[in-house]
Amino acid sequence: MSGKSRKWQNLILVSLVVLFVGLGCSLSNVLPLNLLPSPEIVSPTATTAAPLVTPLPSSRDLETTNALESQIIAVYEAVSPAVVNITSRSYTYDMFMRAVPQEGTGSGFVYDTQGHIVTNYHVIENAEELLVTLANGQVYEAQIVGTDPSNDLAVIRIDAGADLPAPVVLGDSDQLRVGQFVLAIGNPFGLEQTLTTGVVSALGRVIESPDGRFIGEAIQTDAAINPGNSGGPLLDLEGRGIGVNSQIISTSGTSSGVGFAVSVNTVRRVVPELIARGYYPHPWLGTEMLTLTPATAKVLREAGMNVPVDSGLLVIETVPGGPADKAGIRGGDRVVRIGRYRVPLGGDIITAVNGQAVEDFQDLTVYLETETVVGDTVELTIIRDGAEQTVSVTLEERPQ
Repeated sequence: MSGKSRKWQNLILVSLVVLFVGLGCSLSNVLPLNLLPSPEIVSPTATTAAPLVTPLPSSRDLETTNALESQIIAVYEAVSPAVVNITSRSYTYDMFMRAVPQEGTGSGFVYDTQGHIVTNYHVIENAEELLVTLANGQVYEAQIVGTDPSNDLAVIRIDAGADLPAPVVLGDSDQLRVGQFVLAIGNPFGLEQTLTTGVVSALGRVIESPDGRFIGEAIQTDAAINPGNSGGPLLDLEGRGIGVNSQIISTSGTSSGVGFAVSVNTVRRVVPELIARGYYPHPWLGTEMLTLTPATAKVLREAGMNVPVDSGLLVIETVPGGPADKAGIRGGDRVVRIGRYRVPLGGDIITAVNGQAVEDFQDLTVYLETETVVGDTVELTIIRDGAEQTVSVTLEERPQ
């Protein structure tokens, strides 16, 4: 080897020694060598990463899923024949006095073996002609038997003879629990015999009725309910009717997962009366009232009235000869102007009925509808001239 080559070889060796020494010093400055982690030994069968493929359900999971699926199928096959499509037809007239038919559709279900069908009042409201289509495709004309706008319920009847399906068995909505599986069968958008599923989302909701009053005991569900579902049954997994699908909350007009059904216990209370009388006799106090709020109570105090509470119902007037009037409930005895309004002051303030606090008209209406019937006597807690007292009132039938 030449001297020049040996010189370059020595230079390279020196450089390598310097590089390794420098690297070792650098590492020892960051982490002492005796603290360097030892390499982890991983079993070939172990993994620290998530599996790339979702594990298949266990046989027990499959059995549970198949059992629920079979239950839903069984309920649908058993109950869907009793769910009907209702076509409501009315007529308007154009500028040439020609009749122009207008149609709406909804759902209903067979209630008994006499051909009575339960649906919502708003499904048949203003109908001049009603057609009922059964699951087998047969179409029958129907007659209105009874209606109750305040509970959004109606009963119609068809004469289907031997074609009439078996009625829906009614359950007990008092036994429902939030989270319970429910099924809805109806005709959304005219798509007959449609099944949707969900759970009971909440109980005891209050919804507005077609006549501007309030319906208590309503069931909230996330089972998809759309236009055309109204009047169809809400069912439990035993196939029992637990409600009548009635309303949704939606900004688009379609299901947003917030639907409401009139409870079956309301159906049990109202429908027999509709069949027997054609209407439901609602309990009635016979008063005109104003709901108190902290703001209105303040205004009334400023107007000179003794108002020691911030909620309740101020009796404006009583119907002469009505239940409240007979019991001695007092309405206003003087009129004052508050802003643009003339308000009678000095009347009694109702704060409770049978010990149940009432803060507004909704509270009172729901209590009377769900807890009392015509002829019952209730104890009203009132405030008169700033002092609390109790007055007994016997409820009468609300005028039609």
